[in-house]
Parts: sequence; C-alpha cells; structure tokens
Amino acid sequence: MSEKKILEDLRKSVETWDLKLAESSTKAAIEAKLDPKMIVQEGLGKGMETIGDRFDKAEIYLPQVVAASKTMELALKLLAPLMTADKDVMKGTVIMATVQGDIHEIGKNVCCAMLRGAGYKVFDLGPDTSPEAFLEAAAEHGAQIIGGSALMTTTMQVQGEMVKAVAEAKVPLKVIVGGAPVTQKWCDQIKADGYSENGAEIVELVNKLMKKG
Repeated sequence: MSEKKILEDLRKSVETWDLKLAESSTKAAIEAKLDPKMIVQEGLGKGMETIGDRFDKAEIYLPQVVAASKTMELALKLLAPLMTADKDVMKGTVIMATVQGDIHEIGKNVCCAMLRGAGYKVFDLGPDTSPEAFLEAAAEHGAQIIGGSALMTTTMQVQGEMVKAVAEAKVPLKVIVGGAPVTQKWCDQIKADGYSENGAEIVELVNKLMKKG
C-alpha cells in the first residue's frame, strides 16, 4: 500500500469514525515504517481538522465529534510504543479538566478531541477538578499548559484560583480558560494566558502559546 493511500485511510477513518479502518490503516502505517509524526499530523490530524470544520458549520454534532475522537484515540494507542521512543512526535502536553464544583464536560471533551487531533498529548482529568489537582497532573506529566473549563458563573472563580496557584507555585505553566459564561474580558481580569471560545479556536491558541514558550 502506498504512503499516500495509508494517509488517506487514516484521515478517512477519523472523518467517518471507522474504528476498523483506523486499526488497519494504523497497522499498515507502522508496517510501512512511516514517521509517527506524519501519521499523527498528516493522517489522523487532517481527519480531525475536517471534523472540527464540520462541527463549526453544524453539519455534525457532539456525538460525531466524540466518535471521531475515540477513533483517533484507538490509533494513538497503537502508535504509543513508537511515540514513546520518539519524543518529538507530539507537539506538547496539555492538562484539561472542568473546574472544581462543575460537572459539565461537553465543551471540554470537544476541546480535548481537537487538541489530540492537532498532535498534542492531552490528559483529561474529567469534571470537578481542583487547582491543586491541575498542578499535580502537570508536574507528573511534564505539561506546558493547563486548561480549565467552567460552565457556571459560580465556578468561574476557580479559574482565577488556578492562575493564582500557578503563580504561587512559581512553575512555568500557561493557564487557558473557556466555557459558556467565560469571556476574553474575564480571562484578562484573572490574568490567564489565553481564552478559547470553542474547540476550533483552542488549537490555534495552544499553538500560539507553545511558540511563545
């Protein structure tokens, strides 16, 4: 099978959330000794970009985004041994979670899927996550960025506590925030490093912050 055909199949597997195709095309890519970075960015990632565009245009909805994300995760698990050997495959590491006191996860799940598709290693801590848990996970996994989602006005203050916790710990972490009631004005007010309105924007934001270092 040609390199072009393998990359097309990888992309298509994510776009159509086809687990069997994802498995077979990933194995074909490994057998063909394709560069893991190429597999992630030129194959799987391209498929996730299509998913992001279609989601923004309301051509598909959250269940399809989650299905595509799970397809990508399956492929990434198969690639894990190669990616461990080659540290440069992933662009960086991001810790994502919904902040303490908040259990809403839909927007955060979409953002995690988009970041994984863009070639980032993402650790999702789930809902109701304290600032301390963010910092512990960041230290454990060597993350550069932590992202806290708040879907209720009453939990937005925890995003501010995340920024304070990072400052007090004197660690070189960037803090990004998002969620329905969150705005750029709020981001500026709490002195967070970035704000993303949706899953499509988060990739651009994280890319920009990673370049700044």
